[in-house]
Amino acid sequence: MVKIRVPAAPSIRRLPSYLNIIKQAQAEGYDYISGTVIANELNLEPIQVRKDLGITGIVGKPKRGYPVAPLVVAIERFLGWDTKTGAIIVGAGNLATALTGYPQFKLHGLHFLAAFDISPEKIGTSIHGVPVYAMSEVAAIVQTMGIEIAVLTVPSTCAQETADICMQNGIKGIWNFTNVKIKAQEGVAVQREDLTSGYALLSVMLNSRHPSRIKT
Repeated sequence: MVKIRVPAAPSIRRLPSYLNIIKQAQAEGYDYISGTVIANELNLEPIQVRKDLGITGIVGKPKRGYPVAPLVVAIERFLGWDTKTGAIIVGAGNLATALTGYPQFKLHGLHFLAAFDISPEKIGTSIHGVPVYAMSEVAAIVQTMGIEIAVLTVPSTCAQETADICMQNGIKGIWNFTNVKIKAQEGVAVQREDLTSGYALLSVMLNSRHPSRIKT
């Protein structure tokens, strides 16, 4: 089996920020944008921006920069945001409600088609128009709809069991919002989203700018 080399995660994580700036330039009527302009907006080095954009396969023109419209297409294609991807969300609680209600996902091709839960009170209801089913229906719905991604917002104690059910029924990618490291089957991609990491970074940045907040 041939493995495709995946670019470094930090580069991939920066691309959506680049895309926002580039789309703003496009809305303002610019045909080209330089790596330096993007870098200045995000407090990055221009060479880093050029390196990151290079993974999309597009090349800038000397003294002109990158053609805006083709650059938008290249980034969205690289990220897979130019195609519709069906997803389920398992665990129909507060986090699931927030995620299914986030409108940007649909703009990037991610569509929540079903939610699942074990609570009788939730089964048969919907969250932001996404129907909530019993866990016993995972197989039928995933396979019938050809769904590829499962988002886990379940309690950590049942994260691996839930992931196993999803993988056994054809899920190819798991976005894991629990604090458990999922053991994935061959060919299944797993991304763990640790929300506390973002808060930790913000907290340290805040303390560095306001030392008086630090307790002695």
